[in-house]
Parts: sequence; C-alpha cells; structure tokens
Amino acid sequence: MSSTLFTPLSIGSMELSNRITVAAMCQYSATDGSMTNWHVQHLGNLSLSGASMLMIEATGVTAQGRISLGCTGLYSDENEAAMKRVVDFVRTISPIRIGVQLAHAGRKASAERPWEGRGALTGEGAWETVAPSAIPLATGWPTPRALDRAGMDAVRNAFVSAARRAMRIGLEIVELHSTHGYLLSEFLSPLANKRTDEYGGNLENRMRFPLEVARAVRDVWPRSKAYGAKISGTDFADGGWTPDEAVAYARELKALGCDYVTVSGGGVVLDAKVPVGPGYQVPYAERVRRESGITTGSVGLISDPRQAEEIVASGNADFVSLARAMLFDPRWPWHAAVALGADIKYPPQYERCHPKAWPPARAWGQSSKAD
Repeated sequence: MSSTLFTPLSIGSMELSNRITVAAMCQYSATDGSMTNWHVQHLGNLSLSGASMLMIEATGVTAQGRISLGCTGLYSDENEAAMKRVVDFVRTISPIRIGVQLAHAGRKASAERPWEGRGALTGEGAWETVAPSAIPLATGWPTPRALDRAGMDAVRNAFVSAARRAMRIGLEIVELHSTHGYLLSEFLSPLANKRTDEYGGNLENRMRFPLEVARAVRDVWPRSKAYGAKISGTDFADGGWTPDEAVAYARELKALGCDYVTVSGGGVVLDAKVPVGPGYQVPYAERVRRESGITTGSVGLISDPRQAEEIVASGNADFVSLARAMLFDPRWPWHAAVALGADIKYPPQYERCHPKAWPPARAWGQSSKAD
C-alpha cells in the first residue's frame, strides 16, 4: 500500500524526505547554556531515527530566558561552539535536517528541573524573570518585571543574535517558540498580557511584539533555509487564546515570510483543563492549515503509525511532530514504515535489521552466518 506519511514534503525551499519530524524536547542537561555530551548522544541517537527533521530543544536567546539552569542557550560564543560540536557530530552520521527552536521563557524562567521539582527556583541560582505584565505564573511563583520598550528591544535583538549564531553553526531551520506559556505566547494570551499600551488589549496589539520578533529574525535568516514557529491552538482556559486567534496569527506569520507552523497549546496558566488524549491537538492544526494556508505540523500524543498516517493523509496536517513517542522508541519511523508497508532508508551499518533482510525461519538454536 502507498503511505502519505512517507512521501516527500517541501517546507519553503527545503525538501524533507518524509512527513515525520522530531519535536524540540528540553533535556535540562546543559552547563551555563552550553550543550554537553548528553546532547551528543541524545541528538545523535535521534538523528538515526529515520525522521526527516530534528529540532534542537527550546534554546534561550538570553541567560535570563532559559527555563532552568540546565537549559540550552545560544547567547554566548561558548554556547555557539558547544552546539556546533554537537551539530558537526550529527552531520557525520546522518543526513537529517537539523534546526533549533529559539525561545525566551518569560515568567516561566528560573524554574527547577522537572526531576528536581516543578516550581520556581529559590535562593542561590534564581534570577529575575520578565513578562509582558507583572503577573505571577501561579501562587508561589515570583512576580515578573513587566518589560518596557528598552527591554523588548533587547529581547528582539537577542532573538536576532541567536539566529545569526544558528546560521554560523550551519543549522537549516530556525523555529520561534511562541506557545507553552513562554514569553512570546505570554504577549499573545490575554491571560498573561494585561498591558494598556499598544502591545496589549485587542488581538492586533497582543500580536505586535511576537510579530516584531518574527519579522526581525526573518530579515537575517536566509531564504534558502526553513523558517517556522511553534504556536498555540488554544490556551485550554476560559478567557485565553482561541483557535480563531491562532488562525489570525498563522496568517500574519505566513505574510511576513514564515514557511510553516507547528500547532501545540496550553501552558500559559497552570490550572488549565487540558483534555489530554491521542491526537488531542490535531483539530487545531487542521483548522490553522485549512484557514491560513500555511504548511502546518501537528503535535501531541501522536504515537501510532496508522494514527500518524491518517493525520497527514486526511489533510489535517502536512507533517507530524513526535516527542515522547520518539524518546520511547528512537526507531519509531523504521517501525512505522514496516507497519504501513513503506520504504525508508537505513544507515548501511543497520540494514541487516530490516525484516526483509532476516534469514528464513529455522529451528531454535540452529546457527546462521547472518547472526
């Protein structure tokens, strides 16, 4: 049978070999923002997955913009050199397209690593957070400093500087993180943005700063490379960001030169009621794709090959972006190809593991030169 999941896809001027991508996944394992040997093995392993695109985790454009002390950054020469070491290594073993998700954590910054707790850092190591408005994330979290014009300019310039570093590293994709309650999505959401100036209030105003950042990065990022954004389909909370607004934002991103969006959601407030289930965010991707016309990816508990096939074959999304499923099974695309009767290229060192290369069935204990 033919499989849409394993057909090529063009994103801007970049060609992908299939519709399976690896989502950006925080590892909380950097030192002063610089990638370590953990990232060498993590990204090296996933680069052999058979997916067509691999996104490096949410990467702080400033030290203040990291989620935790262990988060990756791209704000110093040391960060840049460390990331280049990892990317150069991956290039020696895999042809996968590699990109980075540029981010600023806003009021969700200065947080504990997940396995050490999920609250705000306190005491030594904690730092001041910033946001569109001086509103804490939740009880027990510090009140962030509301950004003034100078602060917003500094953040915008930091995104541009990080994009230039990504270009020098040789990355092929830059993706703006504007979901999950981090700074750009804080500006977008009326739950976090209570400003009374031209950056708060109606949708046009709330989109203004994220679009300023997107436009500034577009101005320096080469058209020969892919440029995208991760956006929210909804905040999953009353009075928050809506699917209508997601469509409007995607249209604006497309108009200024973004090649794609990946539609996720939630994270702006901690008490949101998220109806988690297989493919629970697919309807938001479908609507953004249909009404904005931008190339669209879907993410969120996509784990079954036939589920992924249905998403792209039915036109709900142009590609799927996998996270937990890929951590659990780093060869997910190989197994999906077998399940869907599709062909996929293996590293030649691993070709003999394909079921078609297995020797004929034989009695238990009988040896074979193929072993």
